[in-house]
Amino acid sequence: MSDTFTSRTLNVTSGGHETVSDLTADCERFLREAARGRSGLLNVFVPHATAGIALIETGAGSDSDLLAALRDLLPADDRWQHRHGSPGHGRDHVLPAFVPPHATLPVIDGRLELGTWQSVCLVDTNRDNPERQVRLSFLG
Repeated sequence: MSDTFTSRTLNVTSGGHETVSDLTADCERFLREAARGRSGLLNVFVPHATAGIALIETGAGSDSDLLAALRDLLPADDRWQHRHGSPGHGRDHVLPAFVPPHATLPVIDGRLELGTWQSVCLVDTNRDNPERQVRLSFLG
């Protein structure tokens, strides 16, 4: 790969419960090595059919509010046609339509440009798959 494109995979253990995992520090560490002070774009991608990437405030209750909203919108019950896995698992396969599996973010002078309270987060409602991969790619 050229110096203009660098990619790395993170392994994230999300556990056996619904979770919002903050990846911001991982993104910043990656950019220190990959961007080396350059400007460009960071793409964050989760190659799973049952997880997504969100920009959200964490630590003040918004992450819990997001999971509660997803439970209201996508209940873990027997309404889903996709029926393998734990009860209600079909809703996990609908999640990426609401929380996309990717985000592309600006990098200026090697630093991730987020709003004051924004964090880059993995959103995972799938209790059946506690091990996730997240691909970070820098183009600059």
